[in-house]
Amino acid sequence: MLFQSNLTEAKEGKRISAKGFAVAHKSDTFKPFEFSRHALGAGDILIEILYAGICHSDIHSARSEWHEGIYPMVPGHEIAGRVVAVGSEVRKFKVGDYAGVGCMVNSCGECDSCKASREQFCENGKMVLTYDCLDCFHNNEPTYGGYSNNIVLSEKFAIKVPQNAPLEKVAPLLCAGITTYSPLKFSGVEKGDKVGVAGFGGLGVMALKYALQMGAEVSVFARNKNKEADALKIGAKALYTTDKLSEVKERFDFIVSTIPTRYDPFEYVNLLKSGGEMAIVGLPPTDESIKNDMTRLIFNANKKVYGSMIGGIKETQEMLDFSIKHEIYPETEIIAPNEINTAYENLTNGKAKFRYVVDMSKL
Repeated sequence: MLFQSNLTEAKEGKRISAKGFAVAHKSDTFKPFEFSRHALGAGDILIEILYAGICHSDIHSARSEWHEGIYPMVPGHEIAGRVVAVGSEVRKFKVGDYAGVGCMVNSCGECDSCKASREQFCENGKMVLTYDCLDCFHNNEPTYGGYSNNIVLSEKFAIKVPQNAPLEKVAPLLCAGITTYSPLKFSGVEKGDKVGVAGFGGLGVMALKYALQMGAEVSVFARNKNKEADALKIGAKALYTTDKLSEVKERFDFIVSTIPTRYDPFEYVNLLKSGGEMAIVGLPPTDESIKNDMTRLIFNANKKVYGSMIGGIKETQEMLDFSIKHEIYPETEIIAPNEINTAYENLTNGKAKFRYVVDMSKL
């Protein structure tokens, strides 16, 4: 819940006080945390956060599984809320508008990648992550994410959300949506293509829904049959378990891997048709990664394997507009802020069904 004092702080150009849930170290559990954000700049907006999705990368970051995190850490880069204050030069938003925030809150805006709206690949190293990052535009102060009651950022990095959109379902689109939409668009998935989705968590569900909307025939690969009924209900042709990939006879035009744990990508490359493509978007912990001998591609000639990392702001807006137009949303479970620890345990142990979304209005 946003306090009146935040509006006064914004008006007077003071730092914005905030509260949320944070971990103090990689083995910690989430506890209430009070902090402050940088003052509202001329081109900034202040958003009252209403919903924040829990992404598996939040877990990796909070537990320093990719690199040593910046603590205390407030994760969360799937944010949806209401604009409550705007800077003097803001033109994209007005007070009362809905807005979303994804994985980035700033970049240099000057390099070729930024000019091409591929800000996630800022060539000057100035892409600022929503959390667990030092903000080079604000005295290198650490950024704090969406498990909180507000956020301040440049209007250029906020996504416009229609007033009639279901915010609790929009929030996860800002990571899970764009992460899967982007490679499907890049590879030109179209009607009649045979698509495989490896991993059927929050990302996998979105990949399935987008590929179906694009006209593809989609199969799912998962650890077990627990989610088979859900996959078939959404529209999957079949669900294959990952322990029997060598028995799969079907060959695919495109496969997207959302798997966030140790696995061998070549098991899926083997399932591509000649000329097929595989996109890797899941990132396992550092100590679970597999060092692959790329010469193995010789025995998978004329197949393409590439990585994909979220998407730029322009493409993220395109993804959100596409999702709302076709009513493509994640399968979600709404939880209160004091349930974040339980959600993390369920995600880690494979007990979570799909995407947890925190109702930050209950903070």
